[in-house]
Amino acid sequence: MDCEEVMLTVRIAAAERALLRELARGHGADMSDVAADGLIDVVPSLHVLPVPPVLPVRPEPAVLPVAPGAVAASGLGSATGPGVGDAGVLQLLRVLARPAPCAVTLWLPAPVADLLPLVGERITAVTGLRIGPASAALSAALRFWLAGDPQQLAAGLAALHRQGSPGLAAQRLDVAA
Repeated sequence: MDCEEVMLTVRIAAAERALLRELARGHGADMSDVAADGLIDVVPSLHVLPVPPVLPVRPEPAVLPVAPGAVAASGLGSATGPGVGDAGVLQLLRVLARPAPCAVTLWLPAPVADLLPLVGERITAVTGLRIGPASAALSAALRFWLAGDPQQLAAGLAALHRQGSPGLAAQRLDVAA
């Protein structure tokens, strides 16, 4: 059965949740729309992160704990989020090391959700850590995006929303691919 949207529960920190709410309020959108647009922004950043030779790649990567019952999604777009290169790898590792005690439920377009396994594979390749189910990939990508400069995040969302109405993340996937 195909559906247009997928309900996902992700784990993020309280400060990240507050920033997500603030960004949504500032752009007249809901948190789900901002999360989808943020994922469109961050996935290319994850793609260009190098696989560092310093980090050991284990044959059986460690699994990061994830809350039971969590499911997730991701997207494509322009890379205006967190930095790339070795600094981006270190930032991603710091994000993954911080506790994420807050559960947030989001509704994301199904085409965005279909990309999560690829996001999880890329995070595993970059960090050497298998992050578990797709919800963990969404959490990691969303947290990586929210770790960026809040003013740049807001400016990126404003530019994205000038191109159309909020929540067009799924429609922009084919343009970004």
